[in-house]
Amino acid sequence: MHGTPHIVSDVMTQTVAAVGRKATFKQIVQLMQDWKVSALPVLEGEGRVVGVVSEADLLPKEEFRDSDPDRYTQLRRLKDLAKAGALTAEELMTSPALTTRPDTILAVAARTMAHSRIKRLPVVDELGMLQGIVSRADLLKVFLRGDEEIAEEVRREIVAYLLPTPGSTIRVEVHDGVVGLAGHVHDTSLIPVAARLVRAVEGVVDVDFELEGRRPDGSSST
Repeated sequence: MHGTPHIVSDVMTQTVAAVGRKATFKQIVQLMQDWKVSALPVLEGEGRVVGVVSEADLLPKEEFRDSDPDRYTQLRRLKDLAKAGALTAEELMTSPALTTRPDTILAVAARTMAHSRIKRLPVVDELGMLQGIVSRADLLKVFLRGDEEIAEEVRREIVAYLLPTPGSTIRVEVHDGVVGLAGHVHDTSLIPVAARLVRAVEGVVDVDFELEGRRPDGSSST
């Protein structure tokens, strides 16, 4: 019923800055600065992703540069202290890398980023070879869809299928991504289903219902 959901390959950046295992600390910092990114995939061989080095991996070197941590801090921040002394991408990187595939639905990629609290995901093929990178900003591109494009999908993919019963007259309007459905439905029990389906349409910010009709028991509802 629904149109095909957008997938990672629809929005990912294909030209990606990356480093090898032996890249030095300064080379990593310089590449991040030049490309204005906060993380870099670490590659080996012909381009297989083996890890990711981020700003968070680099910061311990500055944090502990002039400090002499006590025993408690050493035990509690053992991993950070190790990274403070690291010199190469291989020593600094988080491995294995958290990645996604080109055919992953955007909502799934968004959940992965949110749950893992990361800003970008390397995109790899079935062999783990780098294909691109997807960022939080890329995932938000679906909200740039035009209002009329969203309205047409709601009319075509939801209203025409779910609410075509005799006596149903539904108007669909979209303003700034908020979908408004107004009119008469034959069976009000379908309204919660319609709400769920409309919210699942990519680019929809919210749904506003002004529908009236009859309940399954035959009583009226407004």
